[in-house]
Amino acid sequence: MRFRAILATALFGSACAGLITPAAAQEQKQPIAPRPNILLILADDLGRSDIGGFGSEIDTPNLDALIAQGRLLDTMYVAPTCSPTRSMLLSGMDNHLAGVGNMAEMITPQLTPEEVGHPGYEGGLNHRVAALPEMMKDAGYWTVMSGKWHLGGSDSMRPSARGFDRSYALMNGGAAHFKQASMRITFDAPEPTHLEDGKKIELPDDFYSSRMYTDKMISYLSDKQREGRPFFAYAAYTSVHLPLQAPDDELLKYRGRYDAGYDVIAQRRIDKMKRLGLVPQDTQPAPMPPWVKPWNALSADEKARSARTMEAYAAMVDDLDRNVGRLVDYLKESGQYDNTLIIFLSDNGPEGNQWDLDSRNARWIAQNFDNSLDNMGRANSFLFEGPAWGQVSAQPFRLFKAYTNEGGMRSPAFVSFPGRVKPGKSEQVLTVKDVAPTILDFAGVKQPGIEFRGRTVLPIQGMSMKPYLLGERKQVHNNTYVYGMELMGRSALRKGNWKIVYSYDNGKGHWQLYDLANDRRELHDLAAKRADVLDDMLTEWAQYVQQNNVVETGRDTSYPRADD
Repeated sequence: MRFRAILATALFGSACAGLITPAAAQEQKQPIAPRPNILLILADDLGRSDIGGFGSEIDTPNLDALIAQGRLLDTMYVAPTCSPTRSMLLSGMDNHLAGVGNMAEMITPQLTPEEVGHPGYEGGLNHRVAALPEMMKDAGYWTVMSGKWHLGGSDSMRPSARGFDRSYALMNGGAAHFKQASMRITFDAPEPTHLEDGKKIELPDDFYSSRMYTDKMISYLSDKQREGRPFFAYAAYTSVHLPLQAPDDELLKYRGRYDAGYDVIAQRRIDKMKRLGLVPQDTQPAPMPPWVKPWNALSADEKARSARTMEAYAAMVDDLDRNVGRLVDYLKESGQYDNTLIIFLSDNGPEGNQWDLDSRNARWIAQNFDNSLDNMGRANSFLFEGPAWGQVSAQPFRLFKAYTNEGGMRSPAFVSFPGRVKPGKSEQVLTVKDVAPTILDFAGVKQPGIEFRGRTVLPIQGMSMKPYLLGERKQVHNNTYVYGMELMGRSALRKGNWKIVYSYDNGKGHWQLYDLANDRRELHDLAAKRADVLDDMLTEWAQYVQQNNVVETGRDTSYPRADD
């Protein structure tokens, strides 16, 4: 009964894209354009300002070139952590309906008993939604993926069961980037599993994540089984998820680049954003979290280790860019580039959390990895960006991954399609739910409505960006469009330029209200001054909770937490 109620709610106002069929095109004497290829690239924990075209000092020439000839999506919202975003990306649905109301590893009887067994909290992409690769495959596309899955490990949830013809997948939420003795990311996590076409595999000795995932993607696109079909390719890189590790040549390239400290680098990024026209000229950096020491208060050793950590992070971003460049080069050399829609985004804000705040993690890292200064960023080291550099990566927004503030939910995103998508910057409020319907629209694939492959499904919530990107419409959503998000007890909702954020101070939760038109850094809480707006926003929030099957625990269950 609950599912039927949600279905009825979701049906209200939904619509399928109207498309010109080949037969209709012939009757109207219109030429039938070849169906476009689709390359969907997802970075992992990449911050808003970490690409050169978004303000970074990191060398990203390949991504910058795609941004320059494509449409920079200035206001793209995702979820605050990875698997919820991935569920929305591949379904066009809110994560609480798609099966990842919370990350699988966070749904436990001890931590979140309310969520255990609750529909929408299966911990993986459920079958009440049609998966994007399933729809593309049924439409005749060659569907391939390489990289991180994190959407369920059961037989019915694996990539090979959700529409991918070929897949090389890390099933877990994260792993070391080199092959090494322990590839786990926490003291209590299982060793990561890699599957190729649904079968467990051993990694080669020379494994490095971004390079291996690119090798596999190119091999799949070249596979003779493709037989001339257009492709839907999902390149789900694990860069720059912790642990921060990069090849030696790229580590050395960044040696010394961050010795000036995080405050200086943050200001430099803001200055570059001003030159690029991404922020107003009076913009100041979002402040460091209150628990971060000023750079000048650090000891010489603390400065050296902090700078070395960011060097490793930058080297990983550089390597990611290089591998995206390899994909683009392959498309150009094979004559497919001009007919390929490329969509790029990150799954959430940068990892600014202190991974060693849990003393068990701290002991596990110290006992199992070599974090000496000379080995930092190399194989068998375990680094994470941390709150100071995480705030640099999130500029010009506040906070980072796992928070529902802008820094945790605003993704560096762009679309590139030579000759079709006009270059420039979009300030439209867009969400990760809009990606799937956009891809279907460009591919000429009709949305399934409420029935797919003989089962009842929820109709897609997101809106296609295609008419907007092609200049046929001025908007994707109207000016009062509502985007809600809840994850691990932290919540937010945006309507127009207003945004509410549910935050916790000293264990007590309260709603904050921000005017994003004048306060994009979310520094001035207007809840007390604008009670009328807050009341309207809370009404919208109640509707979002009901329509999307949200379980509200009433407490912060996010990570990391001190255990002693």
